[in-house]
Amino acid sequence: MTVQTPHELRTLMGESFTLSDQQWQIVSAPLEPAVVIAGAGSGKTSVMAARVIYLVANGVVTPDQVLGLTFTTKAAGELRAKVTTALGAAGFGAIESDGELLEPTVTTYNAYASRLLTEHGLRIGHEPDTRVMADAMRYQVAARAIARHRKPVRALSEHPPTVINNILELDAQLSEHLVTPEQVRAHDAAVAVAADAALAAGPKGGLVELLSAIGRRDELLDLVEGYRACKQEWGLIDFSDQIALAARLVDHHGEVGRLERAQFPVVLLDEYQDTSVAQATMLSRLFSGTSAATGRGHAVMAVGDPQQAIYGWRGASVSNILSFGRTFPTATGDDVPAYPLTTSQRSDRRILQVANAVAAPLLGSQAAVRPLDPRSDAGTGEVHTIVHETYPDELAWLAEAVARTHADGVSWREIGVLTRDNAHAAAVFDELSRAGIPVEIVGLKGLLALPEVSEVVATLTLLLDLTANAALLQLLTGPRWAIGPRDLALLGRRAKHLARIHGWTETRRPGATLAEDIEAAVSGADPVEITALSDALDDPGDAAYSPAARERFALLASELRGLRAHTADPVIELVRRIIEVTGIDIELASSNSEAARARRENLDLFVKAVADFQSFDGDVTLAALLAYLTAEDEQGNGLDVATPRHRIR
Repeated sequence: MTVQTPHELRTLMGESFTLSDQQWQIVSAPLEPAVVIAGAGSGKTSVMAARVIYLVANGVVTPDQVLGLTFTTKAAGELRAKVTTALGAAGFGAIESDGELLEPTVTTYNAYASRLLTEHGLRIGHEPDTRVMADAMRYQVAARAIARHRKPVRALSEHPPTVINNILELDAQLSEHLVTPEQVRAHDAAVAVAADAALAAGPKGGLVELLSAIGRRDELLDLVEGYRACKQEWGLIDFSDQIALAARLVDHHGEVGRLERAQFPVVLLDEYQDTSVAQATMLSRLFSGTSAATGRGHAVMAVGDPQQAIYGWRGASVSNILSFGRTFPTATGDDVPAYPLTTSQRSDRRILQVANAVAAPLLGSQAAVRPLDPRSDAGTGEVHTIVHETYPDELAWLAEAVARTHADGVSWREIGVLTRDNAHAAAVFDELSRAGIPVEIVGLKGLLALPEVSEVVATLTLLLDLTANAALLQLLTGPRWAIGPRDLALLGRRAKHLARIHGWTETRRPGATLAEDIEAAVSGADPVEITALSDALDDPGDAAYSPAARERFALLASELRGLRAHTADPVIELVRRIIEVTGIDIELASSNSEAARARRENLDLFVKAVADFQSFDGDVTLAALLAYLTAEDEQGNGLDVATPRHRIR
């Protein structure tokens, strides 16, 4: 059986559509390095599946000789399902050899690196029983590294969660870029010498800050080395280590690449724009080289779109896909073909016009990227922009629009609401819940923005760090304590007075607004230079506070003192105690509203997330938990938590 035309492939696969000329060119491409620039919604997964069918049907490869790599387990599952379903429909789903079903290998980049280490890791001294840490465990190990650290620390932050996040970020960046601490120190030393010489010639803006940053990084590198020593001692690695070790393995042992090329004559790399330096290095050492014997010209097809890169925060480099031809050259030395996939299968014409207009600056800066085209049968489409006078007006309109869409026959599951940032998530959640609309917050990051959760996190922060003025202000200005701006300004000046800085007294500065007083009192100060607001809360002095504020200060101070007696308890017990002491759960349970019930579910989900935050030995520290929550709030790349779906119909 052979397939020579798009129509024949359609018949074989039993599809209802025929591949376009663009798609067919990719599907029938020769076995050589190639890059596909696939625009959003252009059907790249279907095209990759069709290429597998084309190659198998024409006897070029058997299904098990195809390797497909992507980033997430979900994406790998979708690609695997698409390929296996297409193979089954085409009659190739039951091919067996020695009693085993021949199927493509479709997995994540990290899972593939893990397989390489399992099979060949002993070549570089990597033990096969080394455990891969879950993301949450990394924070625990970093906290232990800080506790074991004995070198002087003068320049780094004194806030443990901040230092933990900095350790993990620098460690990951070193691994993703295949750079050692020694190389960074050598680079920084050379920069420092040049900066010192420039300063000796006269003041130069920014050089003092540069030298300070070098000093901080030098101390941080010591902690990173301690973190790595902990991992090695306890037989642990993280996901960045997997890729770095696999890159080192294939770089030093070319026979591993020879074995992989023999096993997988065809390689498909999905979302290649998000690969890191280490991932690209690993793949190039496996499937590329200086000659045919070392991999030059191997049939590697990378699929991606520079405009859709999302992993820059963890070392991804868009240059990988833009310079694919240099990394994976053809056997003949000819230019690597770049196939555009620009017809959107998802959107109508007007939507694509808007998308292309918004993306115009990117289109102009990257010659490989082209505007999206509508499919031949695309509708006109609609794009609406609505401007509301007030935020409450916008929220009310949103609830009405969601309800109207559902009434038109769209299920709740198919309606999504995007917010500009998590600060708006709570208001949107409340408005939709009040309207009787079932809502789920997707991701722990979204949960952290909700008041019932953020109050618990703020309290945890204060129990760890007395100088966390922002956390205390969040509690004081929240609905539970409701301290007004006048009393906040007085409390802030009391903190300044206790610190005996700037000679402040209990009287306001002439002409200063309350907002200016608060800003000057509680922001922009180093913790070692200012008494925290917590000290003023414990000793508010005799300023002219309102009677209600003075009473609430005393109640909150007493509550925090009581909770601090339990900071040595397991963090899950501490979280439950905070909920019990503050009465958040009772307040939510006493209300019969749909919003209150949904908020209670959100609180339960947060407690579950804390319970799931486990260390390698079960000893979870508060500093590590807060570092994890901070990273999740800023990046949203960790634990995926959503409210229960049983209410969504």
